[in-house]
Amino acid sequence: MFSFYRGFIIRQRFYLSLGVSPSARGFTFHQEYYTTSSTNSTSSISNNSDNSILSEKQQTSNPSKFIFLNPHLNYKHFISNSSQISENIKNRNIKDANIELVNSLYTTFCNLTTQINSKRNKRNETTKLIKQTKLEELREKLVEQARILKEEIQKDEVELEKVENEMIQEGLKIPNDTHHEVIVGGEEFVKVVKIVGDSTQKVIKDHMTIARELDLIDLESASNVTGTSWYYLRNAGALLELALIQYAIYKVISKGYIPIITPDVVKTEYSDGCGFQPRDGEVSQNYYVTTSPMGNVGTDNNQEISFTLTGTAEIPLAGIYSNKIIPSSQLPIRMVGFGRAFRAEAGSRGQDTKGLYRVHQFSKVEMFCLTSPEESEEMLKEIVNIQEEIVKDLGLCFRILDMPTYELGASAYRKYDMDAWMPGRGKWGEISSASNCTDYQSRRLNIRYKPSLSSSNESTNDIAIQKHQSTKFVHTLNGTAIAVPRIIIAILENFQRDDGKIIIPEVLRKWMGGMEFIE
Repeated sequence: MFSFYRGFIIRQRFYLSLGVSPSARGFTFHQEYYTTSSTNSTSSISNNSDNSILSEKQQTSNPSKFIFLNPHLNYKHFISNSSQISENIKNRNIKDANIELVNSLYTTFCNLTTQINSKRNKRNETTKLIKQTKLEELREKLVEQARILKEEIQKDEVELEKVENEMIQEGLKIPNDTHHEVIVGGEEFVKVVKIVGDSTQKVIKDHMTIARELDLIDLESASNVTGTSWYYLRNAGALLELALIQYAIYKVISKGYIPIITPDVVKTEYSDGCGFQPRDGEVSQNYYVTTSPMGNVGTDNNQEISFTLTGTAEIPLAGIYSNKIIPSSQLPIRMVGFGRAFRAEAGSRGQDTKGLYRVHQFSKVEMFCLTSPEESEEMLKEIVNIQEEIVKDLGLCFRILDMPTYELGASAYRKYDMDAWMPGRGKWGEISSASNCTDYQSRRLNIRYKPSLSSSNESTNDIAIQKHQSTKFVHTLNGTAIAVPRIIIAILENFQRDDGKIIIPEVLRKWMGGMEFIE
């Protein structure tokens, strides 16, 4: 029974690797091939935009770190666009991605699959001959041939699983494509889209001096209780955080977004699937969670599944729709989530680690959207416009940046950052970002949608063809509405008065009991 099942799975893989989907009634060829059912000679067209090898049910040997998710990487796209992808990897300055290796593994995978299927067919034919032959000597030879074929198949299957695991692991390192307008290079090539406000604000005190005088932040106690780069917000500092969160949530809700409070712990593979993995030997930003005080995460007897604290609400928001097919009528889906963000590596020594600028935990309101491929670029503009409205409402001086290739990470197709002027630092400080990740995350999380049927001016045959169209992967987008600590820095440093009072932005006052000043 196992051999039959394994053979069925291998054949499924092989057909899919060729762009063919095995069905109960015949073979449905993807990418504009004609098909003929074994019970119906009428030809039809199936227009499947996805060339992934394995479906969620057909993939049986994922790398061990994927238990709940089945990445659907587009290997045919990798092969067809190998030179462009190689150039894109170089342009993004990614050192550990190797498209040639991925394509080589894919070719080996296909060849092994063909080889196994050929041997399995030969073994099936040999088995039939064994049943038919009456000559004992010939029968013994056939039995021996069948035994040898069985051993070879089992050996090849082990190799196939090994190749498949490596193929997926290496394939996951390939970054997203890059928008043609993005500038190639590092941070020095950032493009300033616009600057709003006055960045000549005179420096009176930095935010930590203000915070100590007004009893807003307690770093010393947090250092004793937890460690460096952790903090307590006190008095008006605590109220300011709560006001910023409520203001941001209600602001984004007014734009048609669904409010969600997200969990702060997720399975690690969901974080990985969203692209939150260290690059090129970098230190991981993740905090991992274990139920065993001294156990190894994900390997101890009490915990087989690895968990991590979220680096952003983007991760659990994306996870809501993992392994789901969304009716196109529900797109676009707009969500705004509130959660805590945890970052294990707080940065190098120096000004960036002073006070609240770079900390291990902070409150964050995050926008996350799912769209069809045709809608994603407009949705990115919408997210950036909302971010701009929020910072304008707060009265801060800010600039919008179109980020170059080195700053995109693995998942972003295009990314805009927003900086606020921070007089105490004497320079700009990043307060938000917005990214279009196209289908990078949805392929890893398996988030798809079913294109709608258009009935106007369509023949009956055209509509029948549309009904058989396969699902497509959604595009995902994310954008920061409020990252609290850095906004607090900007408010304290920009709105300080000579008498020591801090002017509270008008849009926050109703959330702070009508207070106009922090004093």
